Order: sequence, then C-alpha cells, then structure tokens
Amino acid sequence: MKLGVYNAILHDRSLPEAIRVVRELGLTGIELNTGGFLPPTHIPNREQILESDAARDEFLGLFEGTGVRIAGLNCNGNPLHPKPAIGEAHAEDVRRSIRLAERLGQDRVVTMSGLPGGEPAATVTNWVVNAWNSAALDVLDYQWDVAAKFWRETDRFAAEHGVKVALELHPQNLVFNSADVHKLIELTGATHVGVELDASHLFWQQMDPVAVVRHLGELVVHAAAKDVRVNPEWARLNGVLDNSFRRLSPEEPRTNLGGDEWANEWPQHSAWDFVALGRGHDTAYWTEFLRALHEVDPEMWVNIEHEDVSLGRIEGLEVASRVLRDADAALGA
Repeated sequence: MKLGVYNAILHDRSLPEAIRVVRELGLTGIELNTGGFLPPTHIPNREQILESDAARDEFLGLFEGTGVRIAGLNCNGNPLHPKPAIGEAHAEDVRRSIRLAERLGQDRVVTMSGLPGGEPAATVTNWVVNAWNSAALDVLDYQWDVAAKFWRETDRFAAEHGVKVALELHPQNLVFNSADVHKLIELTGATHVGVELDASHLFWQQMDPVAVVRHLGELVVHAAAKDVRVNPEWARLNGVLDNSFRRLSPEEPRTNLGGDEWANEWPQHSAWDFVALGRGHDTAYWTEFLRALHEVDPEMWVNIEHEDVSLGRIEGLEVASRVLRDADAALGA
C-alpha cells in the first residue's frame, strides 16, 4: 500500500518542513488540505496554480527529490449547509479542489457528503439519528433530494476532470454508513463518487471497517488511518452519542468551521476518543485493514490522520507510523 499523512496536523509549519517530517517517518505521501472546514495552509496560492503553469510547476517543484508525493487533496466540509456562507463556500471548495487536483496530476479529492437543513427554509443543519417517526422520514426525503441534485452535478464535474471524489463516512453527514453510500450511488448514478474509508468513525458506531471495505469493494477509493478507543466506564452510562460538549467562548482558542460555526470542546468524560494507531486496535487489526484495502486496490493511499490529544503532533505521528509500517510489512510477509 501507499502510506502517507493528512497534513492538517502539520499546519503549524511550512510545507517543506511538513514534507521533511513525512519523509523522516518513513512514509511517502502527504494529503493536502485545500479548503472546507480548514484553510489551505500548505497551498495558499490555489488560484494562481489554477491559472498559471509557472505557479503550478513551482509548487510541484517543492516535492522534487524529497521522496514524498502529494497523496490526494482534502476539502472536508459541508457543501449542503443551508447557510450560503458555509454551504456555498464549501461547495465551491469541492469544485475548486477537483480542478486543482487535475492541475496537480491528482485523481482523488476527499470531502464529506454534507448535511442540509430539515426543510427549505432551514438555517441550521438537521441530523436525523433514528428515524422512528414519519416526520423524521419526511426530513430525510427532503435532504436526499438536496444531496442527490448536488452530487449528481458534482459527479459529472469530477468525471470531466478525471477525478474521483472520496466521501468520508462521518456522522452529522447524510452519508455515514454503507447503506447510505449505496443509496447515494443509486439516486445519482455516480461513477466518480466513492468512499474515503476512515476507520475511526466506523469503530465508535460499532461497525467493522474491514467488513465495510469488503462490502463496498471498488467504491472505496481512498483511506485514512485513525484509531478510536472506547471508554467503557462512560460508554455504558451515556452511550456513544453523548452530547456533553462545551461551547468555547470567543476569548478561547477555537476552530472556525465556516460562517458563524465553531468546533466545541470534547466531553471531559468521553465515551470514546480518537487515538493514535495501536492505542485502540493492535497492529494485527491494522494488518487486516490494509489487507482488505489491498484486495480492492494495492495502489490505494492510506494516510494517517492524527487527532490524539494526549500525544504531541510529531509524537502521535511517530506512534501511528510505526504501527502502520509494521502492519504493511506484515501484509507483505
């Protein structure tokens, strides 16, 4: 498999410095954020690259001789958000990233399916978790109509540019499990929309990432290596859908998600946490994860996403890269 790092955790340093970190980890790719929830820190001259061959070639020159390649583009966001300041901006980031991928010789753009409001006049999103009543299904019918229109058009756009869009199966999105993937493809007839298989969000939903890869098969076109540890003492009391998040004040460091929306503080007594590879599932599990991906495409990129707050940026990448490289070596043995 081809192993790399999603660059968000390295936004505190320059791109050449980030490339050096990836090389020293023994990995060969870096997935670049190009918009959405996060700024395009390592590719701030997106527009110049789209228009100028010289700007494009200068950017690509940063990778020459490093042993590290671009491993896809990432614009995770909510392109279906009912507020134009978020939804339209993130939708444009998806389209721009597709064009940018073609310019940079890439064929994968990672994003999320998005989540609309619950009705035409809505101003906030509405995630239906358990549609046991008819009104909830009415909401879902409306949301699928919105999603199908957007992704039908985006699929055509991606096909024109020779790019496949990989959707992360992320909660608070319309598409977050296998059934939703099939429904989106059936509604749109998409040929250039697939899945970025991020195991972490599947773990806490009690899904089996290996089984999901084998079930979805060629619809899996990209992968993220991120682990989850379930904390039984709190999970058994509050379940994995616990909403004990804290709103951060404007005086505190916080991450803007677009418009007037911000990331909240994680629950102190969390039912589950994102952790570095190996701290939730051992190397043997990650070997089987890579094996399933290899059966689909031996050339697929599998990029580490580091969000383990108990470890530093480089420390967490070192822990995760050791496990991922060991799993890859065991796969090849």
